[in-house]
Amino acid sequence: MLRDWNAETEKRVEFIRNLLKDSGAKGIVFGNSGGKDSALVGILCRKACENTLGLIMPCGSKVNLTTDREHALLVAKMFDIMTEEIDLGQIKELFSQKLKEVFGDISPLALANLGPRLRMAALYAVAQSRGCLVAGTSNRSEMTMGYFTKWGDGACDFNPIADLTVTEVYEFLRFLDAPEGIINKPPSAGLWEGQTDEGEMGITYREIDDYLLYGKASPESIEKIKTAFVKTSHKREMPKKYSE
Repeated sequence: MLRDWNAETEKRVEFIRNLLKDSGAKGIVFGNSGGKDSALVGILCRKACENTLGLIMPCGSKVNLTTDREHALLVAKMFDIMTEEIDLGQIKELFSQKLKEVFGDISPLALANLGPRLRMAALYAVAQSRGCLVAGTSNRSEMTMGYFTKWGDGACDFNPIADLTVTEVYEFLRFLDAPEGIINKPPSAGLWEGQTDEGEMGITYREIDDYLLYGKASPESIEKIKTAFVKTSHKREMPKKYSE
């Protein structure tokens, strides 16, 4: 499903510029993880606004400090994106220790999700201090599966790629001449060593996208997608509020 990526670029850049104008914000801050989604968001935001800052935020995973960091810096250099780095690894470790001291058992997944939530806090601290907006980086495939951390990488002021599947993100990146190393590496949130998106979800992005784009998938895949969508519906909604 090939879109007119030149037109898509122009529309999304205009969308971002209008948001900045309407909000009175001075610029944009986003998490530059070295992955496909953050690369695309960073490129689009930089085309829309010179004052775009990418934060590299390693948080305890070795890949954050090696391949991910290298790819993040490469995208920043190729597309002239301002970059700063803050290592959140020690903060996450201290936070984890304090939780365990008080509550004892904290689940591995809850501890893993501390990383995205610490990154969210850093992004908003920097953005608020500079009068900027925070750009989100979740794609349609991830959002359908609920594959993001609530109040972590799911928290943002706007998201210019929320309607794009992973397949389309790859197509868009190739159109923009993004580094092939980013496009070709296995998608991973870097939550722990060796973690991959597809391994954690138990389904491939190809299966998810075939269903989202063409309505084609095996009965087993459709069931997985629908079950995940329902189970994670709370992640895509604002908190429930009491009203009479």
